[in-house]
Amino acid sequence: MIIEGVYCLHRSLINLLKKSKMIYTLYYLVGTFLINVLKFFVSVDNKVILFNSFGGRKFDDSPKVLYEAMIKDKRYEDYKFYWAFNIPSNHSIEKGEKIKVDSLKYFIIALKAKIWITNTSIERGLKYKRKETLYFNTWHGTPIKKLGNNLISKTKSFKPKNSNSIDIMTVQGRYEASIFAEAFNINKSKFLFSGLPRNDILSEYSFDYKRKIMNELNLPSNKKVILYAPTYREYEKDTLGRNIFNLPFDLETWQKNLGENYILLLRLHYESVSDIKIAKDNNFVLDVSNYPNLHELMIVSDLLISDYSSMFFDYSILNKPMICYTYDFERYNKHRGLYFDLRKYIPGGSISEVELLTLIKDSIKNNRIEDVKKFRNKYVEFYGEATPKVLDCIENVLNI
Repeated sequence: MIIEGVYCLHRSLINLLKKSKMIYTLYYLVGTFLINVLKFFVSVDNKVILFNSFGGRKFDDSPKVLYEAMIKDKRYEDYKFYWAFNIPSNHSIEKGEKIKVDSLKYFIIALKAKIWITNTSIERGLKYKRKETLYFNTWHGTPIKKLGNNLISKTKSFKPKNSNSIDIMTVQGRYEASIFAEAFNINKSKFLFSGLPRNDILSEYSFDYKRKIMNELNLPSNKKVILYAPTYREYEKDTLGRNIFNLPFDLETWQKNLGENYILLLRLHYESVSDIKIAKDNNFVLDVSNYPNLHELMIVSDLLISDYSSMFFDYSILNKPMICYTYDFERYNKHRGLYFDLRKYIPGGSISEVELLTLIKDSIKNNRIEDVKKFRNKYVEFYGEATPKVLDCIENVLNI
């Protein structure tokens, strides 16, 4: 309880930094100076690698996939691995050592590490990367929502000062490379056109693997599985400043229309807070918001419904139907900003609940994937063998 309380305070301080340009500038100047002073006392260790995922919140995504491959790879058998977490005691990892994000040890290990591997950032809004350190960023999805330098003024908390520290960044295609180059001030020569390591499983999983996941979730084999995974709305908050999310449809209506032949997996964004109540004996809706592996949910589902999430790019690899349910498109685009209109590429859009229910049945019954293939061909040019490509790339750069 004490640890959770400290973490909440930590998150509150981070949110304050993001909202106040003056406080962030002070933090940046003082923090950057102090950590760069540490360089005089900490030398680089060529056998140390530092990982984190989503700033320390999780043990997942592409960094986890690369980590699990590295600890089995003879090229890295004498390396020391560190994983940075907000609450280290909440995670269990094989072989590596856990450290706490933003602790003194965290910054010492960051200065010592020869390689940084992350899907967000390592420097915590500061600037202290050494020239000797290889900063490898897998990012956490192909962008639909505007980010970095492209953010509209009302959503921009401050202009990032260290966004071009990245040495290599994985991408799934030319579209996202052009976005990242502009949004993060990254030279186009730094992109590795490999796909995302986290998505390798989407093109290589077996039927037995899928059946195992279905058994763990107690999903019946005689029903189709709908995965609803909306993103969060940062402009919709409660009195505590938390992002809230309210379902844009009625679950009872859905159960009456779909309950006989379908299962609904409800996956809310980790930034969202919701008071959705689902009875334990409900055999139609399953709340999987806290399920640790999103890709497993994608694999067991037969249809994805989302709105402005990068999941669409990943899910398209599966060759399964997708629906974009963008009931609040104009408002979302005004407040958050989008790079393109999903409604032109993926069925759905700003439709009514009745129309959505009809589209769900038709998409699954007739396996509507024509638009999915076109979407994937346009935006996801590389997938399936990202992990070995990344490890080979690191080997070539460091001459392991």
